Amino acid sequence: MHTELMMSRIHASRFRSVRERGSTLVEFALVFILFMTILLGIAGFGHALYAYHYVSSAARQATRWAMVNGAQCASDNTCTAPASQSDVQTFVQNVTPQGIDWNQVTVTTCGTSGGVECADSTLTDCAANVNDPGCVVQVKVSYNFQFIFPLLPTNTLTLSSTSEMIIAH
Repeated sequence: MHTELMMSRIHASRFRSVRERGSTLVEFALVFILFMTILLGIAGFGHALYAYHYVSSAARQATRWAMVNGAQCASDNTCTAPASQSDVQTFVQNVTPQGIDWNQVTVTTCGTSGGVECADSTLTDCAANVNDPGCVVQVKVSYNFQFIFPLLPTNTLTLSSTSEMIIAH
């Protein structure tokens, strides 16, 4: 009797394993899709973080460059001409790394020649003497970021950073 019970259990387990043989493949497919979605999401948001790091770094670097290339820099031979709006745009274009589409980058300056006076410039009256020491220079860099992986948001994400410094010379 005991042997018959043991044989019936072995037979039942064999029958169950034959019946459930394809379930492992289905479970793997579901877990694989979920895993790849998470992996692509991490990569997509990592790329967005890379783009934001570029935007904030470019704004700081361009502001510092415009700050040291003020109206007085030509007199001490540290530059050939004071920084202008187009010079700042060229500087930002030159520091643009791979993976960033320059056509999606917008650079706005105030406090440089060719730019406008900064609205919150309360240090000195710089309307007529843009680029003078003590005036404020402000650079805003914006980037229209587009996710490249499927299943992530398809609309454009605007990343922007603004940096402001006082012109040194």
